[in-house]
Amino acid sequence: MKKFSIFFLAILFVVSLTACGNPAEQDASLPDTPSQTASTGDAGSTPDEPLAQAGKTLVVYFSWSSNTEKMAKAIQEQTGGDLLELVPVNAYPSDYTECTEVALKERDDNARPQIKDLPESIAEYDRVLIGYPIWWHTAPMIVGTFLEHYDFTGMDVYPFVQSASMNTEQFETSMEFVRGCANNATVHDGLFASASDTDAITQYLSVNQLAK
Repeated sequence: MKKFSIFFLAILFVVSLTACGNPAEQDASLPDTPSQTASTGDAGSTPDEPLAQAGKTLVVYFSWSSNTEKMAKAIQEQTGGDLLELVPVNAYPSDYTECTEVALKERDDNARPQIKDLPESIAEYDRVLIGYPIWWHTAPMIVGTFLEHYDFTGMDVYPFVQSASMNTEQFETSMEFVRGCANNATVHDGLFASASDTDAITQYLSVNQLAK
């Protein structure tokens, strides 16, 4: 009887050792719990929005019918930039036909109409957004007056343009004019959209990291 008790106790001892084996191997068979699952970020997180470019922005525009002015004010609101309207010394006729005649002569003469109250310098700005309508298949010549008045070395220029016909060939012609007049500037691809197309304006500013 004594031998049997010793034998029985020995078996219990062996079973106890087996039950207390490597805990890591035992846990490996357990299903993952929230505390054991590696974190890869918040499930509801979204990619960060592009940050606005550092530095100061100037929003310049020429507008005859107020359409470009609407674009400029929408852009100014989203960028937080300063606003500058190009006002000719000699006002354009309010009559549409008369205005087109003046504009055509200016284009044919490659004229540079004078502008009222231009800032002495725009060197404090890092980028200039310049808006205009398409006149006679290109930019109004007053845009050339502004661009040729300053040295744009180190500055970025972003044209924004609207027209009644929305002819892309005319838009590209106007872009060539801007590139030729903006001395030493980096002229970026411009925005060509209807003045009422707020989605296009917002998207352009976002893609170019211009929105505040």
